[in-house]
Amino acid sequence: MLRLALSTLRFRKAGFTATFVALLVGTAIVMACGGLMQTGVSPRVPPQRLAEAPVVVAGDQHYDLPPTNPGTEDEDHESATLPERVRLDASLGAKIAAVPGVAKVIPDVSIPATLPADPDVKLVRGTALGHDWATAELAPYSLTDGRAPQRGGEVVLDQATAAATGVASGGSVQIAVRGGVRSFQVVGIAVAGGKMASDAVFFSHEDALALAPAPGQVDAFGVLPAAGTDPAALSTQIANVVRDQHAVALTGVARGTAEFAQASDGGEILVILAAVFGGLAVQVALFVVASTLGLSVQQRRREVALLRAVGATPKQVSRMITAESMVIGVLATVLAAFPGELLGNWLFDRLSGFGVFEPVLAYHQDWIPTAAGVLVGLLSAWGAGFVAARYAGRTRPVEAMQELVSPKRWLTSFRLWWGIGSLIGGVALAYLTITVMDGPLAASTAGPAVTLVAAAVALFAPGITRGMVAVLRVPVRAVSGLSGYLAMANARVRWLPMSGAVVPVMLATTLAVFMLYFQTTQVESAKQKYASNLSADAVVTSSTGDVGTGLLDKVRSLPGVGTASAYVTSKGYNEKPSDSSQDEDGLALTGVTGDAVAKTRASEVATGSLDALQGNTIALPVDNATRLHVKLGDEIGLRLGDGAQVRLRVVATLRAAPDFATAMLPAATLAPHTTDGIASQVLVTAAAGTSVSQLMSTLDGMAQASPGVQVANRDTLTAKFVQEQEANAWVNYLVVGMILLYAAISVVNTLVLSTAHRRREFGLQRLAGSSRGQVLGVMAVEGMVVAVIGVVLGTAVSLAMLVPFSQAVSDSWLPYGPLWIYAVVVLLAVVVSMVATLFPTWLAVRGKTSIAMLSPE
Repeated sequence: MLRLALSTLRFRKAGFTATFVALLVGTAIVMACGGLMQTGVSPRVPPQRLAEAPVVVAGDQHYDLPPTNPGTEDEDHESATLPERVRLDASLGAKIAAVPGVAKVIPDVSIPATLPADPDVKLVRGTALGHDWATAELAPYSLTDGRAPQRGGEVVLDQATAAATGVASGGSVQIAVRGGVRSFQVVGIAVAGGKMASDAVFFSHEDALALAPAPGQVDAFGVLPAAGTDPAALSTQIANVVRDQHAVALTGVARGTAEFAQASDGGEILVILAAVFGGLAVQVALFVVASTLGLSVQQRRREVALLRAVGATPKQVSRMITAESMVIGVLATVLAAFPGELLGNWLFDRLSGFGVFEPVLAYHQDWIPTAAGVLVGLLSAWGAGFVAARYAGRTRPVEAMQELVSPKRWLTSFRLWWGIGSLIGGVALAYLTITVMDGPLAASTAGPAVTLVAAAVALFAPGITRGMVAVLRVPVRAVSGLSGYLAMANARVRWLPMSGAVVPVMLATTLAVFMLYFQTTQVESAKQKYASNLSADAVVTSSTGDVGTGLLDKVRSLPGVGTASAYVTSKGYNEKPSDSSQDEDGLALTGVTGDAVAKTRASEVATGSLDALQGNTIALPVDNATRLHVKLGDEIGLRLGDGAQVRLRVVATLRAAPDFATAMLPAATLAPHTTDGIASQVLVTAAAGTSVSQLMSTLDGMAQASPGVQVANRDTLTAKFVQEQEANAWVNYLVVGMILLYAAISVVNTLVLSTAHRRREFGLQRLAGSSRGQVLGVMAVEGMVVAVIGVVLGTAVSLAMLVPFSQAVSDSWLPYGPLWIYAVVVLLAVVVSMVATLFPTWLAVRGKTSIAMLSPE
């Protein structure tokens, strides 16, 4: 049977090529998504500035969430990464140094420091920091010019930073540090070994102690083993010593997390993206392979009929077609391994460039994603071949010969029940989207729903196509003359193969319209909610990060200022009472100045008062308070972002939209438990009788007299928020664009295969007196009909989920977005359909008619 399958493939090059391309591209996309998922599941953060230390001791950023359903068989334990740096007591260095085999322990402290380099350069969080020169040997850094900093006011820059600022050894540079912008003398230039961060600033030990964000605490300890000591064994000994200090001993690639504590968060994002788009890619691949292979088998009905007539059993025919599909599948999936890895690397680089995760994360892909991609590709080939072969093999010879002229059977039990099931699933998810889901959660049901509805339409596509051909027959003939008459006459007979060309057009249109308007609607909804929740007229920040009571009091004293509140954000986790519904995202926390916020956000208060936000107090969202069964005056236990445990008294409950729900704490309480250790902004509102422009003028005057202070107005804040949302949207545009390109390839594949199969028909038309132009005219009308049906169906399917999604996120039935997006999608669908139809037609009719009549079907 395999020999027969190989021999038939020799004479079916068009069908072979179409199916091969569909499988190759689909498998490569699945492998790329698998590589992204593997990188996310086991994130690797290679050490940079601490690369020379074989063992690094850092705070344990891992946090075990309270179990869900405690005490039951369904008890489940999940973990999270603490969002703020967990620092260690400096005295722990002495305990580490006492461990046998330790030669030297070097404490490392990161100091917020900003140089006046290009402000558009996006630095990796954790590298735009200063350090004590004593830690330079951990890289190692070595001086290429000058000397080490020995007293206050002296710094050493690395070569890249010196080049960016244009400062040489012996010069001076302005550096924004705690306490303001100060001038430092550059006494040396250093270069690092290996692949290092390019923005290192080293202070003297005196300055490092004075500028440290948390006196008496360090970020990490670099441990240098004694000669002949095994780092792995030493790490185990150290881990036993520091375990009770909430610290971990790291070796190998894990040491990078001591420098970039939040880099592993990018792994979680990668897992989500890879799962969502990998699942979408698998579904699209199934669509594409099934439609391409199904059309190829339909074109062989005469061959199958003859095989059955000469005694071939249904099982033999089915085995032959399945063997053909598996031969193609093996070749395509094996050859997809190389482009799959390249595509994964390319996607990873693009996602890193969009700022989805810190670029210190390293991409890695081994045999597991490759094997998974091969398995998916082979299963797709086998499944598509089995379904197509099953129907072809069970057809009786006489029926198959009759259906060559006028096919009558298309609604098999498989199509019927799977189509109904998909439609019911899509409707159920649409109902959940409207009635249950809210805000960002709506995306979790809207995406799968649209693919289910598209699957149902694809399964019923032959019947739908036949009905739409009947509807379009009169108007098409009215506007296109004789060409339209002949085209619609062909369509009335060839509606079954035409439906195979309609499905990929429908799928591409559905994905394009839904995903593009999905993003524009989501961004607009977030913008409106952000603007409605934004109570400030202006925001004051400082490049030094030193937004403390001094700057807050200075802003409050300005004329025209109504309220001024410190502002800092973080995350925390409810522990007592435990919130069984909380996930790794925890509870959003906002640090504010209570008396100022009370005047601007009074409408959000359900019970209590924000004026009481002083000391260890908290204002909880109403939903959280209800879930925890707490009321005003009760105390709750909260785990803050740096791992600290605090007891807070509830003084208010707040109304808020689900995607903007946050608990409020006094900024003085929350800020010390953040990585920067201080509030990051001051939110300002205008006093009664003072316009926003007058307020901005006053604040700008203050900023000009205060180096490092920056001011932005309400519109700037909203624009920045929208820019961040659109940056996230571009990630989806990138991956969806890749899948749409795959869908477009399937459109071309199917239409080229369908058209090239009709060379004999074109030859017969030429013998009957039709010119080449007339044949092309007829096919142009047919191609336009395919495009119109596909676009109409795709639009209907996308709207079937865009409408409930829009209602869920924005309380409007109409999705948001410019009409030109839809116009471009329709234009591209029509252009691709026409080109994929007319080009193979032109190739078929340019030769001699007699040769065309002798060509195989």
